[in-house]
Amino acid sequence: MSPRIVVIGAGMAAHRLVDSLVTRSEGHLTITVLGDEARRPYDRVGLTRFFDGDSPEELALPDTIFADPRVTLHEDDAATAIDRAARTVTTASGAVHPYDHLVLATGSVAARPPVDGAELPGSFVYRTLDDVDSLQRHVQERAAALGRPVRGVVVGGGLLGLEAAGALQGMDAEATVLQSSDRLMSAQLDLPAGTVLRRLIEARGIAVRTDARTTALRPGPDGAVEAVLLRDGTELPADLVVLTVGVRPRDELARAAGLACEERGGVRIDAACTTSDPSVHAIGEVAAFEGQCVGLVAPGYAMAEVVSDRILGGSATFDGYDLSTKLKLSGVDVASFGDAFATTPGALDVVYTDPVSGVHKKLVLSDDAKTLLGGMLVGDASAYGALRPLVGGPLGGDPAAHLLPAGGVDAPIPELPDEAIVCSCSSVSAGAIRHAVREQGCTDAAEVTACTKAGATCGSCTVMVKSLVGGELAKLGKAVSTGLCEHFELSRRQLFDAIHVSGLTTFSAVIERFGRGRGCDVCKPVLASILAVLGGEHVLDGENATLQDTNDHVMANLQKDGTYSVVPRMPGGEVTPEGLIVVGEVARDFGLYTKITGGQRVDMFGARLEQLPLIWQRLVDAGFESGHAYGKSLRTVKSCVGSAWCRYGVLDSTDMAVRLELRYRGLRAPHKFKLGVSGCARECAEARSKDAGIIATAQGWNLYVGGNGGATPRHAELLAEGLDDDTLIRTLDRYFMYYIRTADKLQRTAPWVESLDGGIDSLREVIMEDSLGLAADLDAAMARHVEGYRDEWAATLADPAKLARFRSFVNAPATPDPGLAHVPERGQIRPARPEERGSDSVLIAGTTLEVRR
Repeated sequence: MSPRIVVIGAGMAAHRLVDSLVTRSEGHLTITVLGDEARRPYDRVGLTRFFDGDSPEELALPDTIFADPRVTLHEDDAATAIDRAARTVTTASGAVHPYDHLVLATGSVAARPPVDGAELPGSFVYRTLDDVDSLQRHVQERAAALGRPVRGVVVGGGLLGLEAAGALQGMDAEATVLQSSDRLMSAQLDLPAGTVLRRLIEARGIAVRTDARTTALRPGPDGAVEAVLLRDGTELPADLVVLTVGVRPRDELARAAGLACEERGGVRIDAACTTSDPSVHAIGEVAAFEGQCVGLVAPGYAMAEVVSDRILGGSATFDGYDLSTKLKLSGVDVASFGDAFATTPGALDVVYTDPVSGVHKKLVLSDDAKTLLGGMLVGDASAYGALRPLVGGPLGGDPAAHLLPAGGVDAPIPELPDEAIVCSCSSVSAGAIRHAVREQGCTDAAEVTACTKAGATCGSCTVMVKSLVGGELAKLGKAVSTGLCEHFELSRRQLFDAIHVSGLTTFSAVIERFGRGRGCDVCKPVLASILAVLGGEHVLDGENATLQDTNDHVMANLQKDGTYSVVPRMPGGEVTPEGLIVVGEVARDFGLYTKITGGQRVDMFGARLEQLPLIWQRLVDAGFESGHAYGKSLRTVKSCVGSAWCRYGVLDSTDMAVRLELRYRGLRAPHKFKLGVSGCARECAEARSKDAGIIATAQGWNLYVGGNGGATPRHAELLAEGLDDDTLIRTLDRYFMYYIRTADKLQRTAPWVESLDGGIDSLREVIMEDSLGLAADLDAAMARHVEGYRDEWAATLADPAKLARFRSFVNAPATPDPGLAHVPERGQIRPARPEERGSDSVLIAGTTLEVRR
């Protein structure tokens, strides 16, 4: 009979357990997951992304495991009782689930402090998606009612408190953090590190008060929170309060079932993650190992793997909590690992502090200064991935080499022993990574991640994983290829230099001289981009037209139903009323679906291939240009209205955004890139999430680089501050041209900056101090681009040969593709689903432009 496994809880630890069970077991299992939220498991660590626009669906963890026939997920049906004698679990719906193995993964709930007013309206906790959704709606409603920014107070200066403060600031609310101890993140940082963190947080516009004990929340006339009272008699005005004073393990089910629990909370487990009942396990934040519960995801994942192994007949053990953590809190990098507080007898501290740049680094060493015991990193945590696996082993070389900024002493990285944990999130050792290369045939970091899950969660170990893979391949005598593809042994950077020096202008000439074969889908678009930058020719000129991918080939984004989108450029989001009228008329006349994009322009969907020239002719005649939504090039320059309209504006951000978008339009690159320009530190243009972000200050423009959104979001880093207009533009010119010249294929600016030797400091030296003597060349390259720019669609409309490619059927150029079908929805159209294609309301592609209702 198949073992029946019931998991109470549907959080991240439960998800990892089920994933491990279905992945490792080839036999029969019956897994029932009981969740009390009306949604599938999601990333609680990434809750702040909700305020950046990510939907609950985008925060959801991969749900492929629930497609396994052995797994059943019951959402919104909380477990209410455990009958250990009968081995059953009863839920709120009255369902009874029998089990052979029961796993408690109930997590924890946010605690509210025992102070008057903690339950008042306007008082929030920060724990679940429902919590953050309620918080966001309250901020929006209060701001609209008050006609001013909402004043938010966060009680608690730990990890969640700083995340909550950053979220408030992201919603244009004022944020003040109250911490009862003498420093922020007191559980992870000592006083010097906490002091540096406070300075960095305050520099980002978040107020901080330490040694501030909250005694009560005072209601206003409407009964909602109006003020926070402190022990010293201070009263802080507050339109809302977020309570982040800790969590409490959800052990009430276990206690009612008679399982052994700790006095301070948590279900007691042993090294097998087994409770006092051999058939019941506990994992994650509800599990108390050696009397302690920990609210970090990595230990929960480690427990999940142990329980999975035990259920499947193994003997794995939980070795204790790894409290290492690396986070970006309100835009500040913070990391703590190992014995960070130097509690080991005889431990030595090696400390580097730069209060000007806001960096504090500390390594804790054994009394002979040879063994790394732990460390703290604030402001610059780039060394975390290399240092954390070394804990407990020899550091090697001068410890200061690991702390000094780029340009200091080179830090040798000793050989990691097989037992060293490289990925703490998934408990993957260096030996497991080497085994994946040696025995399982993995040939790159991506394959190792797929095989071992190393680097799949937080990504902080990615650099170390790549290093181990490269080292192991070298030991096996296998070349670690940096070639572009099977047709070119040169990397993209080497090819760029080779084409630049040789002056070759066609793909056939390049592959004949530097490659072999006929090329592929990898190298052709890369070479097309390089040739476009160096030669300045139209993407559809000559043989280079055959190199483009689907989108560039017709200068439009292909949609899932076979139609295309049309995106005219609107520099800085600025458009005249006349321009809007033309866009509206075009969308109406061609029956297109219209949407305002996040890049501050109008996207029109549903255009057929043969309609694209007709649509663009009208747009070009009205003064619009291609928005290059289809290309690996500049997409948009997002902007607030700045000093031209906003009472908070310091500089004219719209004017600068328009200048930059007109300057970099059509600039081909290894990947798409975006800019943002904010007129003040309130950051309405979200500039620091862009490849280049410009923020106005009283001293001039501050320039941030290397940011991006997407699956692995990253805040941009400060490159230079207080720049005037000309210096800003010159610096950006060099930054983008250096990126185009040296980045790998399909590499965004964020990983490119991280990959540079010396990182952001090295980049600063190259483009601002001309350390490589490239400045004049980079300036000239950008000047050639600006002078040679031509709108691709305007040039296409003037060339009958190029227009010939825009037809669905070669022998019937005016006939639309009969396979296209749409249905009306909310006054517009969308692609018809397969089951809708037989409906009378479906609009089959043709000449009609009316939306049928």
